[in-house]
Amino acid sequence: MPTLSDIQAQIRAFRDARDWLQFHNPKNLAISISLEASELLEHFQWRSFEESQAHAREAREAIADEMADIAIYLAEFADLLDIDLLAAMESKLAKNAAKYPVEKARGSHKKYTDLE
Repeated sequence: MPTLSDIQAQIRAFRDARDWLQFHNPKNLAISISLEASELLEHFQWRSFEESQAHAREAREAIADEMADIAIYLAEFADLLDIDLLAAMESKLAKNAAKYPVEKARGSHKKYTDLE
């Protein structure tokens, strides 16, 4: 199983072989993440909960491709900004745990500022 560092090296090699670093700045990568996330959303637009579940099973490969596009841009963005993405994720999970304690947040969709 490749590590995040392995994947980032593959992304750099792919990008650099095509001389695309000139286009892959923080602004463009943030936009690309948003655009790819929108393409993922298209799979579920206008579908009911049940229809979206069925579609997720039927279009699994296409959905996986969209998820991979998002992850690739995100991994490259982290690499470009020298952010340890896994450490950032762990840190954010710890912050979320503090904002959403189990005893207050369990079964609730409320934002942390509205939890009592």
